[in-house]
Amino acid sequence: MDLNEIRKQIDVIDREIVELYEKRMHLTTQVAEYKIETGKNVYDRERELSKLEAVESLIKNDDNDARHGIRELFEQIMSISRKKQYKLIGEKRAYIKSPCNWVDVLPKNNKTIVFQGVDGAYSQAAMFKYFGKDCNNYAVSTWRDAMEALKLKKADYAVLPIENSTAGEVEECFDLIAEYDHHIMGEVVLPIDHVLVGLKGTKLSDVKTIYSHHQALMQCSEFIDKNGFDYIPLKNTALAAKKIKDDGNPDQAAIANRLTAEIYDLEILQEDITNLKNNSTRFVVVGVDETYENKANKISICIELVHESGSLYHALSNFIFNGINLTQIVSHPIPGRNWEYRFFIDFEGNLKDANVRNAVYGIMEEAKMLKVLGNYYSETNI
Repeated sequence: MDLNEIRKQIDVIDREIVELYEKRMHLTTQVAEYKIETGKNVYDRERELSKLEAVESLIKNDDNDARHGIRELFEQIMSISRKKQYKLIGEKRAYIKSPCNWVDVLPKNNKTIVFQGVDGAYSQAAMFKYFGKDCNNYAVSTWRDAMEALKLKKADYAVLPIENSTAGEVEECFDLIAEYDHHIMGEVVLPIDHVLVGLKGTKLSDVKTIYSHHQALMQCSEFIDKNGFDYIPLKNTALAAKKIKDDGNPDQAAIANRLTAEIYDLEILQEDITNLKNNSTRFVVVGVDETYENKANKISICIELVHESGSLYHALSNFIFNGINLTQIVSHPIPGRNWEYRFFIDFEGNLKDANVRNAVYGIMEEAKMLKVLGNYYSETNI
């Protein structure tokens, strides 16, 4: 048999598969209607596992490759079937019950904002960019203190760094947002312009030790290595600048922003010290009330999945099915649970969009845990 004849037979089989697929999806619609009437969940893991074992047993020959292949095929068919059911159910009933308060502009007047660090911190600069320099604000020592301030209603908003364009995510802030029952309501991207600051009259050749936040040290590693400096991480860049002023030691310097030189009466010893010149940090505005702007175009969620093959793949397929673009996905170990991970996912959309609700509902049905962290406006999504 020549190749053309083989291909003709494959085409015939493919048409039969398509016809059978359409019939199966029609039955899926009937299943969804039944589940709408009875209130049953779409995802029945035990039923699907039993079904997969049954179709594997239909393979006539003792062929492990064929068994694996038919299992993968039916996993895909059932996954598509579930997503279609989620969509049909979404058209019939609301499945994301949330007390969201939708507003045109996030309330900023007469609000108190908390940031981590001391005067001159990048978090303070991000806060000023978002709320203006006249906002009522105060500083705390740690990011956890900022989240506690919200919990205790000592502040209305907190500004937290979440990701740097060169050094990656700020893991502690991700985990704190997942831990606390707060909500991301806004985003601000701040260009990072690191400089080396020291006591007035200090020369670069005098410096032996550099202080800064560990992210800033990473972002300026080439400059540090080139000059052979020792380095010591501190909680933030502004605290490092303050230490230089308080210690009064000319062989110490700090990597910080230009504002700290003015605030702490220091001298800029070296400019342009970052490894990459296009360096920015993304901050999020976190609050207690679930208030989102109507123009919100980015959503952040975190999920925990069953620890088995394909669970992440099937969760993410809900975004593909609903035509949603992911902008970020990171994994962090779950505290106290060895080798288990929590996934943080950012994607484009608004919780009022039907396709977004379908995707979120699908993941919610299949994940061990799903938490919507926030829906907010992001200039990076434009």
